[in-house]
Amino acid sequence: GCVYLPAASSGTSSGLMLIGIMVSFDVKISITSHISTEFSIDKTFQNIIKPAVEEAGYECIRGDEVQESSTIDKSMFGLLIYADLVIADITTLNPNAIYELGIRHAAKPFLTIIMKEKDCYIPFDFSHNKIFQYAHMGEDISATEAKRCQSALTSLINTIDKSKEVDSPLFQCLQSIIPYVLPEDDYIALIKELSEKETHIFAMVELANTEMKKDNFEEATKLWKKVSEKVETDSYYIQQYALCTYKSKQPSEITALTDALNIIQRLNPDGMTTNDPETLGIAGAINKRLWLLNNDIEYLNRAIEYYKRGFNLNSNYYTGENYALCLELKSEQITDKEEQIYNKIEANKTREQIIKIIDRLKEDDDFDIRNDIRWIYATLAHCYLVQDNNKLHIEYENKFKELKQADWEWKTYNDSKQIIINLKNRR
Repeated sequence: GCVYLPAASSGTSSGLMLIGIMVSFDVKISITSHISTEFSIDKTFQNIIKPAVEEAGYECIRGDEVQESSTIDKSMFGLLIYADLVIADITTLNPNAIYELGIRHAAKPFLTIIMKEKDCYIPFDFSHNKIFQYAHMGEDISATEAKRCQSALTSLINTIDKSKEVDSPLFQCLQSIIPYVLPEDDYIALIKELSEKETHIFAMVELANTEMKKDNFEEATKLWKKVSEKVETDSYYIQQYALCTYKSKQPSEITALTDALNIIQRLNPDGMTTNDPETLGIAGAINKRLWLLNNDIEYLNRAIEYYKRGFNLNSNYYTGENYALCLELKSEQITDKEEQIYNKIEANKTREQIIKIIDRLKEDDDFDIRNDIRWIYATLAHCYLVQDNNKLHIEYENKFKELKQADWEWKTYNDSKQIIINLKNRR
């Protein structure tokens, strides 16, 4: 993820705003004129940082979400070392923020971005560093400036992510130094400690993801439930809560699926304005699994409708692949010959479209660093399996296998693969 170190008021001892407290402005005192200028640094985060880093594929974590006091504690040290990317806003010249930037530069040779308000005076030499600058109106940031900065910052993140250019002054001068690596066990212990306090959303999310990687969906469900209750407006947390609920199969598979269906209904997947492919995909997956359990074709019809909408609205490869698969499954359940033929033709056309969509994605310079690239490979492997292109099927299956992050991902892939094989054998 990306850790954002917000510039706090230079009149505070903390350097970082406390979680849950939305400070309307921070005060910067110019070293030369001693004129106070009020900046709403939270607007910098909401209007520039957060949308830019999420567009670049990072999870954004504010430093104040993990720090409970003015002390720079072990949780902050751990995140500064472990984070893939750190963005440090030094606009208010807060000593803690500067110190934290120094820790990051001492620990990591690259992927650290310094930013500041363009008129902010820097009383020491940062000339060796590239600084991302933005214009702040004080209480807010103009829509035009926010849009410009979002695009520029996303582009910068993608560039340094690929180049891994050294930006730490320490590693630029002392090139033989070996960067410190925080052991993963230490990091997991850190987030577990923070998560147990149930005040740090970031830590609870990280621990939930860790439990998912260990296939411990029952424990992950409990964590996503708590997070979704704390941040009721975030659809991602509800989606993950529903996903882990049905994958937990607790207290029974049918009960878990029914519970998951109730959870995803909070996002109104049946509403005509719902266009989130993740919501539609999870709703489709739940209904598909309910059909596999009880053979009630209405569940399969609903799965087809959810997957179809997800594909048609967003050209989403995941919902498209499952739309095609469910059409073929339905063909075996009906007796109407014309509908059988239509379903099979529509399934084939959908897979051809998916391959074309992914071919266009491959033309993007950032294709190889997409955070969903393993699922793209899984989709291609399934498509080529259906098309009897064994060479490409094996090629993309191996690519997916190399990148999978958890055993459950491999099981999910193989479950669909087995359904495809069974369909082919029954032709």
